[in-house]
Amino acid sequence: MENKLIVSASPHLRSGATTQKIMLDVIIALVPAAVASVILFGPRALLLIAVCIACCVLCEYICRRVMKRDNTIMDLSAVVTGLLLAFNLPVSINPLIAAFGSVVAIVVVKQMFGGIGQNFVNPALTARVILMTSFPSKMTTWTAPFAYLHGADATTTATPLALSAQGAADSLPSYLEMFLGVRGGCLGETCGLALLLGGVYLIARRVISPVIPVCYLGTAAVMSLLLGRDVLFDLMAGGLLLGAIFMATDYTTSPITRKGKVIYAVGCGVLTMLIRVFGSLPEGVSFSIVILNILVPLIERISRPKPFGKETVKQ
Repeated sequence: MENKLIVSASPHLRSGATTQKIMLDVIIALVPAAVASVILFGPRALLLIAVCIACCVLCEYICRRVMKRDNTIMDLSAVVTGLLLAFNLPVSINPLIAAFGSVVAIVVVKQMFGGIGQNFVNPALTARVILMTSFPSKMTTWTAPFAYLHGADATTTATPLALSAQGAADSLPSYLEMFLGVRGGCLGETCGLALLLGGVYLIARRVISPVIPVCYLGTAAVMSLLLGRDVLFDLMAGGLLLGAIFMATDYTTSPITRKGKVIYAVGCGVLTMLIRVFGSLPEGVSFSIVILNILVPLIERISRPKPFGKETVKQ
């Protein structure tokens, strides 16, 4: 009688992974980019990161209390959202605008749709899109790296993509400078080395599959080549690495099947490059991922695997 048959609902096989452990791995993977942002842009970068994280956690706590639901701040998902939102902001942004973006990400995009696992678009990216349309000048004012060392926090510069769009080829940073993050841009998108280190960590820990990042970056590279652009420049400029590694791979808003992941990532890559080349804005990562997030249910429908043993009924 000791080996009783236990009847329970699926899943019957469980791993040791929990939401908290997964989010902790994501936070660890984001640490190199956070450190790089503080080195490049100074203490103000740390302030913005702290504001976004604190506001996201507070908003989640208040929302869950008001909605009379179990509180979920200990799963660390709000911390990840705050980090990613901060990484999508320029260092010169007013902290109040960053706080407003945190409210949008947590309250509107995440909690109003049921909380973690229920939102149909990435909260941090959607908040960035809303801030871009609400405060366009504030969201496109870039501070030069290391300006804080000279007491000139207000020294402005342009991103490599903006310089390229303006035809200022002589002012473009070198490949090494872009790889190390010595260029204008949002907090977390500039240092390619830090982002790649985080991506390798997540793949090694099996938190994310390499399918989406590889297909996204590969598609962008092929499109850049076909359009006669500089492939390495397009891969390291803008927020492509940040988006491909940390945003497009979000569990909730990306497909679960391998075929679906490929379709989704290829769509993100194509749309990103089309926006960069033909759009009014030089960057297209945020918009492309949010648009493909919305299309995920359709992608999963067309990429659904055929059940084993099922015959196709001919009409």
